[in-house]
Amino acid sequence: MSVAENEGFRLHEWGGPLHWDRWQLADPGPTEVQVEVEACGVGLTVLNNSRGENWDDPGLLPRVPGHELVGHVVKTGAQVEDRSVGDRVLAYFYLSCFACPACLSGREERCTSSGGRLGIHRDGGYARLTNIPAGNAVPLAEGIDAVAATTIPDAVATPVHICRSRLDLHAGERLVVVGAGGGVGAHLVQVARACGAEVAGVDRSADKLALIEDLGAVAVDAAGFGATRIEQWDGPVDAVVDLVGSTGSLQWALDQLGQGGRLCVVTTFRDVALPVAPRDLVARELVCMGSHYATRREVGEAARLVGSGLVRPVIGSTVAAPEVESLHDQLRAGRLLGRGAITWTARP
Repeated sequence: MSVAENEGFRLHEWGGPLHWDRWQLADPGPTEVQVEVEACGVGLTVLNNSRGENWDDPGLLPRVPGHELVGHVVKTGAQVEDRSVGDRVLAYFYLSCFACPACLSGREERCTSSGGRLGIHRDGGYARLTNIPAGNAVPLAEGIDAVAATTIPDAVATPVHICRSRLDLHAGERLVVVGAGGGVGAHLVQVARACGAEVAGVDRSADKLALIEDLGAVAVDAAGFGATRIEQWDGPVDAVVDLVGSTGSLQWALDQLGQGGRLCVVTTFRDVALPVAPRDLVARELVCMGSHYATRREVGEAARLVGSGLVRPVIGSTVAAPEVESLHDQLRAGRLLGRGAITWTARP
């Protein structure tokens, strides 16, 4: 077995700082591929994962973060038949088994034998090279810019799942996106409009509201949810997706729904609860649902939407990989429009 010299950022403690390390990376296992990373997306999910918000097992460390990676296959395992050296790929976030009944039915996000998440249980794209299961290497056309492509596996695929699999969004319906100026929200607005829906986007800062308008949606200032109104629309809405996840935003979202309305929740904050009266659910025939990630087919659909121009990747800032902490600072301060991305074009 040979090894490759690798470098990148690793976490040595959950919630701790990133360390620039150099180490030797072994050849991929029999069912794995080794990917040379072109670029990797940077969003709030990376920060939440790095804090150990959902998994904080010290046995998983050191760990390379970053699940929205794009690159080329440079080595393949002995049993890999459907990926070849030179193939361009992006990474499927969930380490699904691809063999259980859920996976075999095309619902890989519901895998019953999941190995966890890329960037948490396996090294991700904050390094030049990474080994991932071949099943997680989704084909990507060469014609899509690498930085733009970093939005596909999560920031665009998640909205595809929300609109198609969860909300079953139809042309002419009215959708409100709470937190529409963020990395997922800016792409959710576009996917929903591609489904034919009318869209209103709720956010706070002037630059995010301007972005929402630029994407063709009604911009709504959420200075305070109690006073927030969609003045351009007369009457209730068909669906709301809440990407903020506070008690106030969730209650506001529920109040906007008309008869048969659907509320889709994407956040997983531990200490947030939403009181819902069963009487109200029955009388208005409301549906409250959750949504997490996407299927591999939906990742492919996300790539087609980007490739066709129906969805324009929104990248607020791009830096060379060694400067990734500047993107993290923008995210923490709420200043980053859309997604951030790092590129592997410079050495520290």
